[in-house]
Amino acid sequence: MSYPPRLAHLATRAVVVARLVPTYAQAHRLDEEEAAQRLTSALSGRMLGALLESTWTALLGSTKRLKEDGLLEKVATTLSERPLRPGRVAPLTPAWSAFLVLADLEAGTASDAVRRVMETDDGRRRAAEGLAEAGRFLAAELTRGR
Repeated sequence: MSYPPRLAHLATRAVVVARLVPTYAQAHRLDEEEAAQRLTSALSGRMLGALLESTWTALLGSTKRLKEDGLLEKVATTLSERPLRPGRVAPLTPAWSAFLVLADLEAGTASDAVRRVMETDDGRRRAAEGLAEAGRFLAAELTRGR
């Protein structure tokens, strides 16, 4: 399943980075500027699309009342006043750790050993779990508030 184009127009790379920076910075013990640079780099390729897809799946699963247009309106309303508001810090779980490793791989800051581990069947499974976890977090961030 793919996400609607409007989601990408609302949840731009800058918006997604802003929501993920606090968690990434705390997990890596970086300042937020360095964390934002790394995440921007990581989300410059295919990872942003995969994250938006998992976010859309989480949004669809989070409500029975709202249809697709209603969900997109809720996201638009949430982002209307402060789209670049930093997200909350997510509690780190094994799935979150896998997502952060994926981000490091995409940003080019992870080692070759990490890349080899993530290329195994177990690594791919954990990567999928990590994307799903980050998607649920992002779905909550994009709809919290109003």
